[in-house]
Amino acid sequence: MTDAIIFLGPTLPVADARAVLDADYRPPVAQGDVLRAVMEGPKAIGIIDGYFENVPSVWHKEILFALTKGIRVFGAASMGALRAAELHAFGMEGVGAVFEAYLDGRLEDDDEVAVTHGPAELGYPILSEAMVNIRRTLSDALGAGVIGKPVRRELESLAKDLCYRDRTYARLFREAIAAGLPEGEVAAFRRWLPTGRADQKREDALAMLRAMGTSLAGVWVPARPAFPFEHTAMWDKVARPVLQGARPA
Repeated sequence: MTDAIIFLGPTLPVADARAVLDADYRPPVAQGDVLRAVMEGPKAIGIIDGYFENVPSVWHKEILFALTKGIRVFGAASMGALRAAELHAFGMEGVGAVFEAYLDGRLEDDDEVAVTHGPAELGYPILSEAMVNIRRTLSDALGAGVIGKPVRRELESLAKDLCYRDRTYARLFREAIAAGLPEGEVAAFRRWLPTGRADQKREDALAMLRAMGTSLAGVWVPARPAFPFEHTAMWDKVARPVLQGARPA
């Protein structure tokens, strides 16, 4: 039995994560993965990255099931932040700025954390930029005096209008030129970006791992949810193959 199982993908290299918390690191979470992890009896489960669109996403119900088994479930940065905000009232523990923004309603759209990436064999190379990272970077650029509020606002709007698959800084600069934004400020932002670019998702993922490590190192307090777990027909349909050792169809 391992103390912690972490679902991680493009947000953070496993080597960097393991330097903070020694745990069982697995690929981005998909439907059924948390339930399978529960069967192994860890003290805690951490969700950072997760699949969506072409692969069924982790189900809220399996996270609730983990909590009823006394397993603490942490989330941050990407899919973890989304699910933690949605299930915070039920006991899932969120960490970081992205989670907090979803929780208080400043962020609502799933595409804020979505990125495209390469295969696991290559270390999930990121091929687009998360909107939450762009927002943080533009905020830092404003604070550093690189751009003014109007340009920050226009760049943020241009980035948000792009499909998450197309969000790159190269594309954003092309959109800024086409939109007629002040060339001087756009050029200044371009020069500043290599050293100023922020990665909010990475920061939040590391914060979650540190929080889990602190909890695991102290007197362990298992999850004690204050809700009854309802065994619905849909739950039984999805869970039965997993509990029998097979992946659900």
